[in-house]
Amino acid sequence: MPQKNTIISSNQLIEILLILSIIVLTGITSLAQNKNEVNVLSYGAVPDGKTLNQIFIQKAIDEINNIGGGKVIIPKGKFLSGSIILKTNVELCLEKEAVLLGSTNPYNYSSIGRWKALVLAEGQDNISITGDGIIDGQGRKLALNADSLFYAGNLDSTFYNLRRKRPNEYMRPQLIEFVNCSNIKVIGVTIKDASSWVQSYEKCKNLKIDNITVDSDAYWNNDGIDIIDCKNVSITNSSVNSADDGICLKSEYSETFNDSIYIANCIVRSSASAIKFGTSSKGGFKNVKIENIKVYDTFRSAIALESVDGGILENIEVNNIFAVNTGNAIFIKLGHRNKDGKVGTLKNIHISNIRVQIPFETPDLEYDIRGPQLGFFHNPFPASITGMPGYFIENVVLENIDIIYPGRGNDGLAIIPLNRLNDVPESENEYPEFHMFGELPAWAFYVRHVKGLKMKNINVRAEKPDYRPAFVFDDVSDLTLNKIEINEEANKHQIILNNVSDQEIDERTSQQILELNK
Repeated sequence: MPQKNTIISSNQLIEILLILSIIVLTGITSLAQNKNEVNVLSYGAVPDGKTLNQIFIQKAIDEINNIGGGKVIIPKGKFLSGSIILKTNVELCLEKEAVLLGSTNPYNYSSIGRWKALVLAEGQDNISITGDGIIDGQGRKLALNADSLFYAGNLDSTFYNLRRKRPNEYMRPQLIEFVNCSNIKVIGVTIKDASSWVQSYEKCKNLKIDNITVDSDAYWNNDGIDIIDCKNVSITNSSVNSADDGICLKSEYSETFNDSIYIANCIVRSSASAIKFGTSSKGGFKNVKIENIKVYDTFRSAIALESVDGGILENIEVNNIFAVNTGNAIFIKLGHRNKDGKVGTLKNIHISNIRVQIPFETPDLEYDIRGPQLGFFHNPFPASITGMPGYFIENVVLENIDIIYPGRGNDGLAIIPLNRLNDVPESENEYPEFHMFGELPAWAFYVRHVKGLKMKNINVRAEKPDYRPAFVFDDVSDLTLNKIEINEEANKHQIILNNVSDQEIDERTSQQILELNK
């Protein structure tokens, strides 16, 4: 049978050539991508949990950095390592069942101008740690080995806390420390068991932390996430279980501050405070939004906002916090720990939709590293908002707050009667914590040295009677109280006003008030 001639038109020929070009370009792109993706096994790394692999992992990072960037893959297995340095345009990807295992030998760690850490970076851009794998610092073993160096005479006493019988924080390696870096992503990984802080980001810009798990109840000072004077930070969809503060914003430098921080959709368990600003507060904190946070089994505060080192703390929005078995709901403190410096500012705070349950017993009994016991007798602590004489916290709004307290406060154990409100110490130079004043004269909220406070739809309940009133306001101006519900089996004035001016209080709430200075 004669064959039929096939004639290809010029248009069809152009279409075929275009398709072939796309296929070729796709192949070239794929090859280029594969070329910029290396596996640490190819550089000699051994996944046996015993071989020290930092030289091999570092070689892979350096090579990817030298060719302009790409991905360094840590595959399934346990890869023991000391310090590695992440570099510009490099993604460190830990695949499923991969473990980057920190060495327990303190001499395997180095620093870049600051603390030692397992993964370090300084002055780098576009760096990432991703994947479904684990970074395991073996922190307790590492810390105890560092401790033994002191008693062997190999660690100077300046690096050792003699009172607490352990090496100082900076002598115990972190798991991640990034300084002066930009465009950072930490996504998907599990980070566990540090010997000190778990991870810190200092003077960094454009940091995204998403969908990570922090699990570190290994040793003292196991802060889950530390953000230090950073800009444009997002911490979302993550779980933090830490033997110190969970998510902590710090400011170590007076010339800069934390700005534009977003924290959302996280679960936090902490043997200190769940979300805290102000372990240090030299520059400060601005424009922070926190929402949709669940807190449980936390020793100190669900939310702690502190400016005590001369810095600013302003424009903070906190919304939708649910906390159970947590030692304190809200702690807001303006202090002056920097005695010879200026007093900072604390203003423009909006806190809404908060639900907290406070236990009678300590909340962190199940932790290996528990919060410290206090050296004085006290009843359950209230939430507190406190400035200083002549230096006021300004413009605070609290609305839709529901807190359940245990009650059981009794005046035989500890007492600050209402005729001795001046006995409550200012404690302006002390380390800020919700228990810093000792016994307080209220069981729900204690407020002092504040200008501009609006409280609306506040519901507090004492499960058992407490000898104290629910609220004490002392040296407060421009106070608005609207729909304050107090549930306690007791017949007494529940709201105490002392030196309060410019008040606006709804009729029902006013029936519960006693003014001391009338």
